[in-house]
Amino acid sequence: MTADLSDLAERINDALPQTQCTRCGYPDCRSYAAAIAQESAPINRCPPGGQEGVQRLAQLTGRAETPLDPDCGIEAERSLATIDEQWCIGCTLCITACPVDAIVGAAKQMHVVLSEACNGCELCVPVCPVDCIRMDSVTPGRTAWNAWTATQANESRRRYERHLARQPEAERRRTERLAHKAEAKLANLPALIRQPEQADRKRAVVEAALAKARQRLGKPA
Repeated sequence: MTADLSDLAERINDALPQTQCTRCGYPDCRSYAAAIAQESAPINRCPPGGQEGVQRLAQLTGRAETPLDPDCGIEAERSLATIDEQWCIGCTLCITACPVDAIVGAAKQMHVVLSEACNGCELCVPVCPVDCIRMDSVTPGRTAWNAWTATQANESRRRYERHLARQPEAERRRTERLAHKAEAKLANLPALIRQPEQADRKRAVVEAALAKARQRLGKPA
């Protein structure tokens, strides 16, 4: 990407609401902004920005304003995720899905949504296996940029950038845990069992998992 396109992509990214909701078809707002700058994506695929957002992007890019693409969703009131504590099983899937770390909790314990951090992206809803997350409107009668401020967008972007920065360390810890579990299983295999063929199969599976985990950690096999 040339310097001019990079500058345009940055300005487009600044004009997006930074919910990182992926409804546009891209993994985050920055990716969508880059695609718009390169003219490989239309400017009407951001429901959180609404029609006003399309107008902003039209002014930045010099393209004609078009109606919001209904395939990406509709312009709606901003909502806040709420977890039903009676049904939450503590699976942590919603924590992993949240792009701004607005959900806190631990495995097998009830999770809680930080209302000041939730941007209404709804990414936590489809991953919940017990459907205990609901989205409640917090801006009745106000949609898109009438329900979302530049200050909130900037804070959402900062939280997302911090979330991304923590991912390598989180992945390293997860890989280490898997390696330790594999090592424990390998150490607990009995030296002598009545079915040697079954033991060989189990050992091969465990050793393969252990080797894969070590490889991901960059350790010798």
